[in-house]
Order: sequence, then structure tokens, then C-alpha cells
Amino acid sequence: MSNHFFKFKQFTVFHDLCAMKVGTDGVLLGAWCDIQSKKRVLDIGTGTGLISLMIAQRNQEAMIDAVEIEPDAARQAVVNFEKSPWANRLKLFGADFIHFASEATCKYDLIVSNPPYFENALKADCNKRSQARHTDSLSYEQLIAASASLLSDNGSLALIYPIEMDLKIQELAIHNKLTCTRRTVVKGNPQAAPKRLLAEFKPFGHTAGCVENELIVEAERHQYTSDYIALTRAFYLKMD
Repeated sequence: MSNHFFKFKQFTVFHDLCAMKVGTDGVLLGAWCDIQSKKRVLDIGTGTGLISLMIAQRNQEAMIDAVEIEPDAARQAVVNFEKSPWANRLKLFGADFIHFASEATCKYDLIVSNPPYFENALKADCNKRSQARHTDSLSYEQLIAASASLLSDNGSLALIYPIEMDLKIQELAIHNKLTCTRRTVVKGNPQAAPKRLLAEFKPFGHTAGCVENELIVEAERHQYTSDYIALTRAFYLKMD
């Protein structure tokens, strides 16, 4: 039986109520996103609250709002926030993101999301897991359009998504006047085909170009690469 929690160096994430457990995608995004000079942060579909907690650890000044529509996951995130060292900087909104965005009164310097990623695929047996993994309740179109409306002038939107969705997401970004400024192709091992993309978008006007690179998670089975260790060592207990 798997543990009901995942212990990191500075915080613990309980995930017994959540359909989607702590996973590599969330850790990657939480460690990869640019948090420099980000005062207000929004985490869309926070689930356990993992990415919010990672950002709170990395940026001691950031005030972080997290949105989660699934009630059990929202309760789980609240518990994880309250048990963390940064409870005073983390706030959970149990709401539909589109509704939240329509009533938001502030702009965000950083918006992050590990969004639902299966389109037109067979649904999981568990309704909560299905909602967490499918785009029926929050489409990419809605996610990117609403996020663009909430970004500050120098704000950034950071996402992780399946590589086969890249063309669609790039087109949606351009349609919403966002330009890609960073891209990291993620491979499980040197021989594997890329499966995920980490991407950062900023409002039109940022003309410095797009920085692109590749991240390989494992050199071989259970042997992490130096790049992955460098990215995640501040979080994982046994990564030094």
C-alpha cells in the first residue's frame, strides 16, 4: 500500500484524499518555474498544493493563491498549507477557475498550472481522478485565455503538458497575445521519446527570444541525471 503522504525536505504533502498523487510533473514545474521577483502567484488546479508549497519555499516573499474545484483535493491542500512553514502566505480558493478569474481583483506576476491533459480519451473509473486528468471541466482554451487576462505586464504563465499538445498550446498562446520565452523538453531517459514540455509564456512585447533546452530525468533506471538532481535537490530528501 502506498503512503498517504510524501515527505520533502521542508514540508510534507498528504495526498490520501486526492485522486492525483504527488508526481514528477508537479515537482518539475514547481522547481522549474521562474520565481525571481514574483510577489503574487496563482496556482491553477493545485490538487494537493504541491506546486504552491514548492514556490513558497523558493520565494520567501511571494503571496500565493491556489484554486482547486474538487472538494476533497481542496480540503487536502488546506491541510497541507496549514501544516507548512508558510501558512500565512498560502490561500486556497475552492472554486471553478473560470468563475475565480471573472471575479479576481488583482493581477499575478506568476501563474502556474499542471493542467488536465487528456483530450477525447477514455475516462478513468474514478470520477475525481477523471476530473483531474481530463480537459472537460477546464479546456486549454479556457485556461490560457483566463490566465492571460490575469497576468501583470511583466507576468509569466508556466505550464507542463504532453508534448503532443505543443502546437495547439503555442497557437492558443499567440491568440491570447502571449509569447513563449522558455521551453524545456522532458525525457524520461536518453533513449525515450520526449513526453512532456515545460513552457513559459509572457505578454507580447518581450522580444528577447525563447530559451530552449532538454532535461533528461534518469541516466538509467533509478539513476537520476545531474541536471535533474540540480533542479530538485532543494526538495527531495535523498537527492544530495
